[in-house]
Amino acid sequence: MARLALVRCPGYDPSSVGPAVGEAFRLLGGLESFVRPGARVFVKVNHLSPPSPPEAGIVTHPAFAAAVLERLKERGAEIVVGDDVHSRDGDPFGLSGYRDLCRRLGIKLANLKEGGFRRIPLRGRRLSSAFFSSLVLDAEAVISLPKFKTHSFTALTGAVKNMFGCLPHGRRLEAHRRFPDQGDFAEMLVDVYGCRLPCLTVMDAVVVMEGEGPAGGTLRPAGLILASADGVAVDAAAAALAGFDPLDIPTTSAAGRRGYGLADIGRVEVVGERLADVLLAGFKPSGVASGLLRKKLPAALYAYFSGQLVFVPRIQTDLCPGCGECLRSCPTGAARPDGPKARVERSDCIGCMCCHEVCRYGAVRLERKPFGRGLVAAGKIARRLGFRI
Repeated sequence: MARLALVRCPGYDPSSVGPAVGEAFRLLGGLESFVRPGARVFVKVNHLSPPSPPEAGIVTHPAFAAAVLERLKERGAEIVVGDDVHSRDGDPFGLSGYRDLCRRLGIKLANLKEGGFRRIPLRGRRLSSAFFSSLVLDAEAVISLPKFKTHSFTALTGAVKNMFGCLPHGRRLEAHRRFPDQGDFAEMLVDVYGCRLPCLTVMDAVVVMEGEGPAGGTLRPAGLILASADGVAVDAAAAALAGFDPLDIPTTSAAGRRGYGLADIGRVEVVGERLADVLLAGFKPSGVASGLLRKKLPAALYAYFSGQLVFVPRIQTDLCPGCGECLRSCPTGAARPDGPKARVERSDCIGCMCCHEVCRYGAVRLERKPFGRGLVAAGKIARRLGFRI
């Protein structure tokens, strides 16, 4: 049975987040249970490209990371913080506050491409090998600090998907191109997660993102920290808090089936707050097709209906600044120039939502096909009438 600490944290002020992180560690037996004195520790934050400020709720908040890093420093750890990020304009860690944070604490901050990547063999379900960060592989301990967010392709993003950032940017784009099916993509993410399991996962759920995450959703205060040696259990608890069955989250269920952690929230020992007392009422999920359809429909019908329900991106030209980030992120070239703006050629779009993820201007809107919109409307009416679907 996995143990998971669930602690209230009202905000990112150091007087709140510091004690809350300390309490989470205490409930898990202390940081000494995970990190020996003087150990080489890599701390993997969730730091999407292009850069964004912490108040946008896209990256692991630097004040949250600071509370973890300060306790690691107390252990005398040799710390490296990082993610694989890219920016065409200046320091990719400047706007998020991570450069100032690590300079203040005297901690090394690394863009993973600076440390290089090594090709390692895998016995994965979708990958036989992967180029993985040397900095992460060479660390004695890896601590993951994911951000609690919805995701327009994987439903939720958390501990499992956070380790996807240990692959080089080009390989991540290639993975989106190779695995356009949600189930295949989830299995690939679990392949990557198994390259180096974190010894500790501490999730930033102080402010969470609902709706069309991981960059274009709506922020809401949740006031929580989740921590465990079992990252899959962290993802399962996050799903339960949002009102999902954790087994309907493809990355969580796949990781649980492979023995990387507990996806069954009923088998997780939750200490601190009770899950039932801190549920996120009315949490708005992403609009991706629900795993419930997969369970209830024959394969052929599921394939048809999921194709109708899937969102496709459209560029809203009045909001598009012509920055080109969507063009650079698209793995198939479906996002292409249209004069000074951009457009998406739907015949080439694989629905990976990379363009939606990188747009910081709200210009990439997600739309369903007309019949899919009708299915959603019919589902809402059926639920109001008491039918369970």
